[in-house]
Amino acid sequence: MMDRRQLVALLGGATLAWPLELHGQQPGRIYRLGFLSSLGDNPPYLALFNELRRLGFIEHQNLTIDSRGFGLRGDRFAEVAAELVKAPVDVVVAAGDVAIRAAQGATAIIPILGSADDMVGSGLVASMADPGGNTTGTRIFSTELDSKR
Repeated sequence: MMDRRQLVALLGGATLAWPLELHGQQPGRIYRLGFLSSLGDNPPYLALFNELRRLGFIEHQNLTIDSRGFGLRGDRFAEVAAELVKAPVDVVVAAGDVAIRAAQGATAIIPILGSADDMVGSGLVASMADPGGNTTGTRIFSTELDSKR
């Protein structure tokens, strides 16, 4: 039986793969992911990387992970977001309100996969069902779950 963490990892991986699979994998193409996160790249993103591998996105073969955005302080998000857009990346993965807003400020074209406490309540997306713009993602329900923990 799948536990909650596995389900969240699966949904996160599927959500991230959505912009890449929307046009289908093009033979010989190398996809680039950029990250904006105060967390390091391992283990928080281990499940995501495993799911991408399962879906056929293999680092150093058809996937490049631009890791300059891992472990950032909040004041560096906008600077690194601008660098990722110039790189350019195919998808920006952003963790937290500040990181998502920095990505949104840097691009209105490149898909942004965000993860935040309340993406709708924070005004990051119009709704989870129809986010609008180039931002989509997951809501982690932290505020609702904190009292239950």
